Amino acid sequence: MVFSASPPGCRTARNRASVPGVADPHQEHQPRKGLSLMKIGIIGAGNIGGNLTRRFTAAGHDVSVANSRGPQTLTALAEETGATPVTVEEAARGAEIVVVTVPLKAVPNLPDGILDGAAEGVAVIDTGNYYPQQRDGRIDAIEDDGLTESRWTAQQIGHTVVKAFNGTYAQDILDRARPAGAPDRLALPVAGDDAAAKQRVRDLIDEIGFDTVDAGGLDDSWRQQPGTPVYGLQEGVDAVTKALAEAPRERPADFRG
Repeated sequence: MVFSASPPGCRTARNRASVPGVADPHQEHQPRKGLSLMKIGIIGAGNIGGNLTRRFTAAGHDVSVANSRGPQTLTALAEETGATPVTVEEAARGAEIVVVTVPLKAVPNLPDGILDGAAEGVAVIDTGNYYPQQRDGRIDAIEDDGLTESRWTAQQIGHTVVKAFNGTYAQDILDRARPAGAPDRLALPVAGDDAAAKQRVRDLIDEIGFDTVDAGGLDDSWRQQPGTPVYGLQEGVDAVTKALAEAPRERPADFRG
């Protein structure tokens, strides 16, 4: 069992068939017509971070990727995708979107000023989940003060975030992408306080092959935390909307410290 910023049980992807209407993450990287290409920084190169790197570069975006072990450990991913390996301190420079996809316990150890040099109005995606018993240990502000995981992350990095991809299986980012309107297209919940940033993230998710459902603000993002009905759900808009509405407010015992 794997405990990462994504649901347990994620696998790393290799050599997947292309999906009609959706960029193949393993093809030569050619920008598609009509896209507004962006500079994207990804902090964390595990299952989710690696596959987002594959998907975003395949769509033609300029992606920088970093991990805690240094850019020299990202040579294979860079050669595969065309992404630029950088240090964590460099990942956000010039970025219009930054993805933070590290274990929650590692968030306080991110460098100060991690978003210094990012583009004005940068949208920060938080893919993180709180696994107190399995990985992260007890975080008092989440347990005692009732902060949602992403509200806590936003406080740690000093910038609001958009919660997305936290309940998505890493393999699905490659295998389950579908063109708009496909009957089997998956939907992902997206929560955030900044309406413009949230819309930018939703547009990006749509571009790489998934529908989205607005899950409210960060204080509503408990509806997509681990143990909720939508967490790991592989369904479309209607089922995701229903699962968000049915989420119980109390955190399940397996996800309490």
